[in-house]
Amino acid sequence: MSLGTSARKPIHTRSITMNSYLREDALWEVEAHLVDVKAYDFPTSRGGMHLAGDPVHDMTIVLLVTAEGLITDVRAKYDSAPYDAACMAIEDAYRGLVGLHLLRQFRAAVRERFGTIDGCTHMSELVVLLPTVFVQSLSAQRRERAQRAGKKPFQLDGCHALALTSPVVKEYYPEWYVRPEDGGKRKARQ
Repeated sequence: MSLGTSARKPIHTRSITMNSYLREDALWEVEAHLVDVKAYDFPTSRGGMHLAGDPVHDMTIVLLVTAEGLITDVRAKYDSAPYDAACMAIEDAYRGLVGLHLLRQFRAAVRERFGTIDGCTHMSELVVLLPTVFVQSLSAQRRERAQRAGKKPFQLDGCHALALTSPVVKEYYPEWYVRPEDGGKRKARQ
């Protein structure tokens, strides 16, 4: 998608792929992979040439997580980094995520533990995206539990499209719909 008719020349591409897997032992693996490539050749700090299309960054992190969101194991790996071993030396530090909870102050804890010189900017940027992947993975299970318990689905009132006063909620979640003229207040069930 372009914002005009002016010709564009590609310079940089960052690709992020995120996956979650439910294991047979009922634990989750939540994985994120980041690749940065340049569309041009450039000289390296060691006198070589980095070729267009070759990854500048290529890194993966995998969290082992309980169904409740507790991180029990972590593996971070770099396949490409601009300063090679110096960048890759931080891999084991990300084991410091063990014991954190993906759904409770996770992003703040990542900033605190891995901010500035205590982490890798790019790996930390990747890590803070993982709670959303985990929530998306659990959505069907959470929806079923909430429905059985008569609780409001967690996603309602979480964005403009799912505001309790929205047409989407009126159509898909009519029992939770609130008329705008009621001031956004839901009436008690009869």
